[in-house]
Amino acid sequence: MTSANNLPPNLWHDCDVIYEQHQSLCLQLQDDHQLNVNLLLLAIWLDKQHQRLTLAHWAQLQQDVFVWEQKLLLPYRKLRRLGKTSLNKEEYQQMLSLELMLERKSQAMILNALESMQLEQQTSTDTRDNLSHYLSLFDLDSHDYLSLRGH
Repeated sequence: MTSANNLPPNLWHDCDVIYEQHQSLCLQLQDDHQLNVNLLLLAIWLDKQHQRLTLAHWAQLQQDVFVWEQKLLLPYRKLRRLGKTSLNKEEYQQMLSLELMLERKSQAMILNALESMQLEQQTSTDTRDNLSHYLSLFDLDSHDYLSLRGH
Protein backbone atom coordinates (compact mmCIF):
# COMPACT_ATOMS: atom_id res chain seq x y z
CA MET A 1 0.00 0.00 0.00
CA THR A 2 1.08 3.54 -0.68
CA SER A 3 -0.21 6.79 0.67
CA ALA A 4 -2.36 8.83 -1.67
CA ASN A 5 -0.48 11.96 -0.64
CA ASN A 6 2.35 10.82 -2.92
CA LEU A 7 0.29 11.68 -5.99
CA PRO A 8 2.20 13.69 -8.59
CA PRO A 9 1.58 17.43 -8.89
CA ASN A 10 0.61 17.05 -12.56
CA LEU A 11 -2.27 14.69 -11.74
CA TRP A 12 -5.00 17.12 -12.84
CA HIS A 13 -3.09 18.02 -15.99
CA ASP A 14 -3.00 14.32 -16.87
CA CYS A 15 -6.73 14.14 -16.09
CA ASP A 16 -7.34 17.10 -18.42
CA VAL A 17 -5.73 15.07 -21.22
CA ILE A 18 -8.05 12.15 -20.44
CA TYR A 19 -11.00 14.55 -20.39
CA GLU A 20 -10.13 15.89 -23.85
CA GLN A 21 -10.23 12.32 -25.18
CA HIS A 22 -13.60 11.50 -23.57
CA GLN A 23 -15.29 14.88 -23.11
CA SER A 24 -18.68 14.06 -24.59
CA LEU A 25 -19.02 10.79 -22.66
CA CYS A 26 -17.86 12.45 -19.42
CA LEU A 27 -20.44 15.21 -19.80
CA GLN A 28 -23.13 12.69 -20.72
CA LEU A 29 -22.41 10.69 -17.55
CA GLN A 30 -22.40 13.92 -15.54
CA ASP A 31 -25.73 15.09 -16.96
CA ASP A 32 -27.52 11.74 -17.13
CA HIS A 33 -26.26 10.13 -13.90
CA GLN A 34 -24.84 13.02 -11.82
CA LEU A 35 -21.32 11.58 -11.81
CA ASN A 36 -18.54 13.89 -10.75
CA VAL A 37 -16.26 14.26 -13.77
CA ASN A 38 -13.21 14.92 -11.59
CA LEU A 39 -13.75 11.65 -9.72
CA LEU A 40 -14.39 9.80 -12.97
CA LEU A 41 -11.12 11.12 -14.39
CA LEU A 42 -9.30 10.26 -11.17
CA ALA A 43 -10.59 6.69 -11.37
CA ILE A 44 -9.36 6.33 -14.95
CA TRP A 45 -6.01 7.90 -14.07
CA LEU A 46 -5.49 5.66 -11.02
CA ASP A 47 -6.27 2.59 -13.12
CA LYS A 48 -3.59 3.65 -15.61
CA GLN A 49 -1.18 3.95 -12.66
CA HIS A 50 -2.21 0.47 -11.39
CA GLN A 51 -3.27 1.98 -8.07
CA ARG A 52 -6.59 1.21 -6.43
CA LEU A 53 -8.92 2.71 -3.87
CA THR A 54 -11.54 0.62 -2.13
CA LEU A 55 -15.23 0.97 -2.86
CA ALA A 56 -15.64 2.56 0.58
CA HIS A 57 -13.04 5.19 -0.35
CA TRP A 58 -14.89 5.98 -3.59
CA ALA A 59 -18.16 6.30 -1.70
CA GLN A 60 -16.51 8.67 0.79
CA LEU A 61 -14.94 10.80 -1.96
CA GLN A 62 -18.26 11.01 -3.78
CA GLN A 63 -20.09 12.03 -0.63
CA ASP A 64 -17.51 14.64 0.37
CA VAL A 65 -17.51 16.30 -3.04
CA PHE A 66 -21.27 15.99 -3.49
CA VAL A 67 -22.02 17.93 -0.30
CA TRP A 68 -19.88 20.86 -1.42
CA GLU A 69 -21.02 20.78 -5.03
CA GLN A 70 -24.70 20.70 -4.04
CA LYS A 71 -24.18 23.98 -2.21
CA LEU A 72 -22.23 25.88 -4.86
CA LEU A 73 -21.03 24.26 -8.07
CA LEU A 74 -24.22 22.55 -9.23
CA PRO A 75 -26.49 25.58 -8.71
CA TYR A 76 -23.93 27.76 -10.49
CA ARG A 77 -23.67 25.30 -13.40
CA LYS A 78 -27.44 25.34 -13.75
CA LEU A 79 -27.46 29.15 -13.72
CA ARG A 80 -24.71 29.27 -16.36
CA ARG A 81 -26.62 26.89 -18.61
CA LEU A 82 -29.82 28.89 -18.18
CA GLY A 83 -27.99 32.08 -19.06
CA LYS A 84 -26.34 30.73 -22.20
CA THR A 85 -29.03 32.03 -24.56
CA SER A 86 -29.40 35.45 -22.91
CA LEU A 87 -25.74 36.34 -22.34
CA ASN A 88 -23.30 37.66 -24.88
CA LYS A 89 -20.27 35.52 -25.68
CA GLU A 90 -17.93 37.40 -23.31
CA GLU A 91 -20.35 37.22 -20.37
CA TYR A 92 -20.94 33.54 -20.95
CA GLN A 93 -17.19 32.93 -21.14
CA GLN A 94 -16.75 34.71 -17.80
CA MET A 95 -19.36 32.44 -16.24
CA LEU A 96 -17.65 29.39 -17.72
CA SER A 97 -14.29 30.56 -16.34
CA LEU A 98 -15.76 30.89 -12.86
CA GLU A 99 -17.27 27.40 -13.12
CA LEU A 100 -13.85 26.02 -14.07
CA MET A 101 -12.39 27.75 -11.01
CA LEU A 102 -15.02 25.97 -8.89
CA GLU A 103 -14.04 22.68 -10.57
CA ARG A 104 -10.43 23.31 -9.50
CA LYS A 105 -11.68 23.85 -5.96
CA SER A 106 -13.36 20.44 -6.18
CA GLN A 107 -10.07 18.95 -7.33
CA ALA A 108 -8.28 20.45 -4.33
CA MET A 109 -10.94 19.02 -2.03
CA ILE A 110 -10.49 15.59 -3.62
CA LEU A 111 -6.72 15.71 -3.14
CA ASN A 112 -7.18 16.79 0.46
CA ALA A 113 -9.54 13.86 1.11
CA LEU A 114 -7.16 11.45 -0.64
CA GLU A 115 -4.36 12.33 1.79
CA SER A 116 -5.96 10.17 4.47
CA MET A 117 -6.50 7.19 2.16
CA GLN A 118 -4.20 4.35 1.25
CA LEU A 119 -3.77 3.28 -2.35
CA GLU A 120 -3.34 -0.40 -3.05
CA GLN A 121 -1.34 -1.81 -5.91
CA GLN A 122 -3.65 -3.34 -8.53
CA THR A 123 -2.85 -6.86 -9.58
CA SER A 124 -3.82 -8.71 -12.73
CA THR A 125 -6.21 -10.83 -10.65
CA ASP A 126 -8.20 -7.83 -9.35
CA THR A 127 -11.76 -8.14 -10.57
CA ARG A 128 -12.73 -4.59 -9.64
CA ASP A 129 -10.80 -1.49 -10.56
CA ASN A 130 -11.37 2.17 -9.74
CA LEU A 131 -13.61 2.80 -12.74
CA SER A 132 -15.79 -0.18 -11.81
CA HIS A 133 -15.99 0.96 -8.20
CA TYR A 134 -16.87 4.53 -9.07
CA LEU A 135 -19.46 3.67 -11.70
CA SER A 136 -21.05 1.11 -9.38
CA LEU A 137 -21.96 3.95 -7.00
CA PHE A 138 -24.42 5.01 -9.70
CA ASP A 139 -25.55 1.47 -10.58
CA LEU A 140 -23.57 1.61 -13.81
CA ASP A 141 -21.54 -1.25 -15.26
CA SER A 142 -18.04 -0.35 -16.42
CA HIS A 143 -18.40 -2.85 -19.27
CA ASP A 144 -20.85 -0.40 -20.83
CA TYR A 145 -18.11 2.23 -20.94
CA LEU A 146 -15.08 0.34 -22.26
CA SER A 147 -13.98 3.37 -24.28
CA LEU A 148 -13.02 5.04 -20.98
CA ARG A 149 -10.43 2.32 -20.48
CA GLY A 150 -8.82 2.99 -23.82
CA HIS A 151 -10.04 -0.33 -25.26
